[in-house]
Amino acid sequence: MADRRNRCNQILLLAYQSFGLVFGDLSISPLYVYKCTFYGGLKHHQTEDTIFGAFSLIFWTITLLSLIKYMVFVLSADDNGEGGIFALYALLCRHARFSLLPNQQAADEEISTYYGPGDASRNLPSSAFKSLIERNKRSKTALLVLVLVGTSMVITIGVLTPAISVSSSIDGLVAKTSLKHSTVVMIACALLVGLFVLQHRGTNKVAFLFAPIMILWLLIIATVGVYNIVTWNPSVYKALSPYYIYVFFRDTGIDGWLSLGGILLCITGTEAIFAELGQFTATSIRFAFCCVVYPCLVLQYMGQAAFLSKNFSALPSSFYSSIPDPFFWPVLMMAMLAAMVASQAVIFATFSIVKQCYALGCFPRVKIVHKPRWVLGQIYIPEINWVVMILTLTVTICFQDTRHIAFAFGLACMTLAFVTTWLMPLIINFVWNRNIVFSVLFILFFGTIELVFVASALVKIPKGGWITLLLSLFFTFITYVWHYGSRKKYLCDQHNKVPMKSILSLGPSLGIIKVPGMGLIYTELASGVPATFTHFLTNLPAFYQVVVFVCCKTVPIPYVPQKERYLIGRIGPKTYRMYRCIIRAGYKDVNKDGDDFEDELVMSIAEFIQLESEGYGGSNTDRSIDGRLAVVKASNKFGTRLSRSISEANIAGSSRSQTTVTNSKSPALLRLRAEYEQELPRLSMRRMFQFRPMDTKFRQPQVKEELFDLVNAKDAEVAYIVGHGHVKAKRNSVFVKRLVINVAYSFLRKNCRSPGVMLNIPHICLIKVGMNYYL
Repeated sequence: MADRRNRCNQILLLAYQSFGLVFGDLSISPLYVYKCTFYGGLKHHQTEDTIFGAFSLIFWTITLLSLIKYMVFVLSADDNGEGGIFALYALLCRHARFSLLPNQQAADEEISTYYGPGDASRNLPSSAFKSLIERNKRSKTALLVLVLVGTSMVITIGVLTPAISVSSSIDGLVAKTSLKHSTVVMIACALLVGLFVLQHRGTNKVAFLFAPIMILWLLIIATVGVYNIVTWNPSVYKALSPYYIYVFFRDTGIDGWLSLGGILLCITGTEAIFAELGQFTATSIRFAFCCVVYPCLVLQYMGQAAFLSKNFSALPSSFYSSIPDPFFWPVLMMAMLAAMVASQAVIFATFSIVKQCYALGCFPRVKIVHKPRWVLGQIYIPEINWVVMILTLTVTICFQDTRHIAFAFGLACMTLAFVTTWLMPLIINFVWNRNIVFSVLFILFFGTIELVFVASALVKIPKGGWITLLLSLFFTFITYVWHYGSRKKYLCDQHNKVPMKSILSLGPSLGIIKVPGMGLIYTELASGVPATFTHFLTNLPAFYQVVVFVCCKTVPIPYVPQKERYLIGRIGPKTYRMYRCIIRAGYKDVNKDGDDFEDELVMSIAEFIQLESEGYGGSNTDRSIDGRLAVVKASNKFGTRLSRSISEANIAGSSRSQTTVTNSKSPALLRLRAEYEQELPRLSMRRMFQFRPMDTKFRQPQVKEELFDLVNAKDAEVAYIVGHGHVKAKRNSVFVKRLVINVAYSFLRKNCRSPGVMLNIPHICLIKVGMNYYL
């Protein structure tokens, strides 16, 4: 009984918090739906039946698409509790071979969160339809392009939502005051600039206000709706009957169909509910929507219809005209606050989708900021923030009429919903293992409804919809070009990797001079020795005594448990002191500032050495040409035989080293020392810490010797070796490929963040190896 009460309390708490992050965009749509619907030829059909028909369309659109499609079906298609367009794609990639990521391994499927609880789909025989898609590369490419189109629509919505929300919220000033429209636009721009400028501070200090603001806003518009129903036309409830939809199209004809571009605005923001699912639970979101959001919106739209049925002249400013005069200013202030909250939530969703897109190799490298005091999952991307701000201000200033922004906004939202509708049948068939008949019925029912809306929205392209096409094409082009170029570069690396026979033939010394220290060679290859290593040795025949090939890869799951993140293996015999470390992360994992990567890496390698000596492999191993890869964690049940300690001798050694440099008469050494301490202030303290093998008896003397070599190398020096490539297309390539690689992809590589910044590598410890790639 107590557990049940606790679960109910948890659902209520999450439902309360969801108002501030999930339902903002959907809740402010009454500001502009009716005035965009009665635009063009429909404004000449000013009859009660037309108003009732418009409300009936709004009611059934919300009911069929928001309530039934998303609350019943789409929210059930979560990826370990996460939602969004990439969650659907990741689900499909795990349950079928649809992924174009080339560095996937069998060991990835052993991650505990790779398959859901009770998921037996991996044991089911593959259907003919599924096998057809898996074998056809064009089908997999088409699926990826479809996902990228949906992603570009999310970013486009991130540009348009602040513009339409803030502009519509203060539009009431034009109707009630003597302010000019240009002045109102400047006020909107000032609010938008403030919104984007404060993004880098996070929302942890004001986030507790978001939910009360949105709840109060919903209650206010519902109260206004009830007032208008009682005051102006109580018989408006009859419009809940779909019969009025028939009357609407019978009386308005083609003008009624064209007005669907405004009707669809009533469900804008529904996709955001699914995208933000990971912050809450499906049950809490369903509860909040069905018990509060849905009835409040229905009452508000019904109230506006009752008011407009008796006041046709108020159509251009239907929302603010329907508010009783004594409550105008409080409602205006609440509308502005609700618009800011809704814009904040959409900006956060834009950062999140860009991060996921980058993690899966479909977006240029950008700086991702996450501070410890921020809520889990909250990130900030400076480049995206300023680009979106500039685009939002441009749209706000150039489109003086908010209806034109609304038409562009509606086209983006409906296209995104249409993409989700096309992905859901694949989820039903391949993930839920339902008969293909259910997939066909789903796409026939919801796809037909949305196709009608999309067709009507496309007609609005000359009236603002063109900005959606322009932005979506731009972002789709960037994402696909980056994915195409990165994949070609990976395949080139894979083709040019060094054969193991040539490495083994060189002996333990590799035919070079070995110096004390540890060299971490970053590579995208999950197996084999990259050409970067041999290219370095060719130009400088000396290297560190311990070599670790580090591969940071993304697995198509939201999060990888910390204890399963490191996959450690050995390259060659033990005397070579060469290891492979594959660091696996989910597409929503965020690297926290302050993570001590070097220490975790050394502890993981030490644990692998111990596991190997004791013969523990288990099922979490992967046979490859390099040897055995094992999932290890520095503090698992075996207990590592390394300890981290501070010793007076080590501190004294550090002091002596510092004194030697300080007393040196060389200005160059003094300058390098100052730069070193400025860039890595914690390095001096970290050098005081020393790893040393515990006083434990080892079964094999070689294990203790290898651990000592590992510790000494770590204490001596750690260097990071990263390839710095120059990419060009082959001379015999077709013109389109040369244009994409030599111009577009090369431009993106030169103007994005460097790999060292993305990997948080200290600049003073970074070594770049020049490479030429001919793709």
